[in-house]
Amino acid sequence: MKKIFFCSDFHFGIPGIESSKEREKLFLDWLKLHRIQMDALYVVGDLFDFWFEYKSVVPKGGIRVLSALAELNDSGIPIHLFSGNHDQWMLGYFQDELGISVYHDPIRVTLQGKKLLIGHGDGLGPGDQGYKFIKKIFRHSFSRRLFSAIPPGMGIPIARYWSGASRSKGVKENIFLGSEKEWLIQYCKQQVTKHANDVDYFIFGHRHLPIDWRLTDGSRYINLGDWLKFHSYAVLENGNLALEFYKSTAMDINKNY
Repeated sequence: MKKIFFCSDFHFGIPGIESSKEREKLFLDWLKLHRIQMDALYVVGDLFDFWFEYKSVVPKGGIRVLSALAELNDSGIPIHLFSGNHDQWMLGYFQDELGISVYHDPIRVTLQGKKLLIGHGDGLGPGDQGYKFIKKIFRHSFSRRLFSAIPPGMGIPIARYWSGASRSKGVKENIFLGSEKEWLIQYCKQQVTKHANDVDYFIFGHRHLPIDWRLTDGSRYINLGDWLKFHSYAVLENGNLALEFYKSTAMDINKNY
């Protein structure tokens, strides 16, 4: 049986052109290594550190990544792409030009006989009310139309600045806060209680920290980590989901078993 791969939080475009290209090359090498056994690929948000689609303009850069994803999709390996908090303004380019499915909210799917809930993870769970309010504003169609009125030469640099500012104010990355303070763990626990434990695997990104957390005997929360430090990803094979690492010495996974 072939494998289904999950990855997230590449943030291509930062911290600079050269370092981003090095990370792009690492990702492309990873795709080449696994494509023969890849049944599907889920990219769970923040592929780019910033993305906004004007009517006839898209951000510069990332062409190798886009080409590789399009080629995979054309070869019969379906690509499922989630928008994240840094690249939430995906409005149709990926679907129309690359043939890639795009999701803006968590989805429920059944894969290899297992029930999965997959999403980027931003704005879920308790806390972070300020961001939740801002997210509603940014996702509103009026906000998109308003931003599109700014010429790309001005709008894109402004948006990149916002993106960097939001990262500097975020949760301390690479530090596990404990299950009571990890909002996505709390969100998963709420879902398990609400839906009578009908999800085998909750798969999220956003946190930038590899986490494998048992919620109940039949349900686990997996955070995919990132490719800024960990180069981590998850693989579903024969119904079993596991976190793995690609050319990384940062192998610390937060587990409760």
